[in-house]
Amino acid sequence: MKKILTIVLCAGSLAAMMPLPADAGAISKACRASDRPAANTRLCNCIQRVANQSLSASERRKVAKWFSDPHEAQEIRMSDRSSDERLWRRYKAFGARAQNSCG
Repeated sequence: MKKILTIVLCAGSLAAMMPLPADAGAISKACRASDRPAANTRLCNCIQRVANQSLSASERRKVAKWFSDPHEAQEIRMSDRSSDERLWRRYKAFGARAQNSCG
């Protein structure tokens, strides 16, 4: 799970964007653009498929931004707002599903 969550949550610096299919989602794009060694096409596409099943479109866009701004994820995690708490719970469940499906 650590490998998946590292890819999903941590971005480090973003590399140049690789050409992607037209239907590639925001999470897959952010995953592929990350400098993480394990971020390959198969894994990133799998994570996107799980995200499509686990998160709403707006949640996927927000989570994709965490690749380039991990501090934003930390702010959501530490927030007392009920909407942020719900998002964090859904994100954690998504991470567990991605680990089981893609890891």
